[in-house]
Amino acid sequence: MTCVLTWLGTPVLRLISYFGELAVLTGEMTYSLVGSRIRWREVGRQLVSIGFGSQIQVIVTGAATGAVFAAQVYYKFNQLGLDSLVGGIVALATCRELGPVLTALMLAGRVGATMAAEIGTMKVTEQIDALRSLGVHPVDYLVAPRFLAMIFSVPLLIGESIRFGIAAARLMAVGVYNVPEAFYNDQLYKNVDHIDVLFGMTKGLVFGYLIVIMACHQGLNVRQGAVGVGRGTTAAVFFSSMAILIANFFLSLLLNYIWPIAAT
Repeated sequence: MTCVLTWLGTPVLRLISYFGELAVLTGEMTYSLVGSRIRWREVGRQLVSIGFGSQIQVIVTGAATGAVFAAQVYYKFNQLGLDSLVGGIVALATCRELGPVLTALMLAGRVGATMAAEIGTMKVTEQIDALRSLGVHPVDYLVAPRFLAMIFSVPLLIGESIRFGIAAARLMAVGVYNVPEAFYNDQLYKNVDHIDVLFGMTKGLVFGYLIVIMACHQGLNVRQGAVGVGRGTTAAVFFSSMAILIANFFLSLLLNYIWPIAAT
């Protein structure tokens, strides 16, 4: 019986401890943003790395997703004689789910891994200890600028992904499968508006927070030298990806409940 309780309880305690550490890091980051000097030069450097450096990845992700989803929807809707609905269905799914989630997952793999590796390398080479000896709090210098850059960049990158996804879907439906453009546009404008784009970009704020806080936490807690850096980077990508998928479910339910109320 003791073994069973230990087997069941240990993962739960580790999970609670992990959430507690994330909460502490979030509190320290919030204090840094409110009560400390913001290092705008570092924020700008992170903006270039996160925003500009992710352009190709975001464009390819959005365009490929929109094109293949339009093809799949057309195959089924063509059998039902509902070709004109392809534009509205694809655009709605891209704005609310596919664009935000896939873009965030790609950023978790690229940006989250980079953050964890950079901070983890600084940890094992004692650069973080050197910052403390100079009177610089690591959260002020390493976490807060990355958070600001991420929160600013991710919604814009999601908007870009949505735009290229809708454009690629139009190209497939109208240009390749000869769906009448007038009918396609009519259904697109009837079913999708700026609220749906804001829906996806709002998710980006939460996804950006999850990527930064989990990647930086792994980097700051690296142990065992170079091996620990590799493990921390892998853990950062895994945990942030899982968190994005789980958070997306609850965000979809919450935003679908809030938006109609706000509109009235």
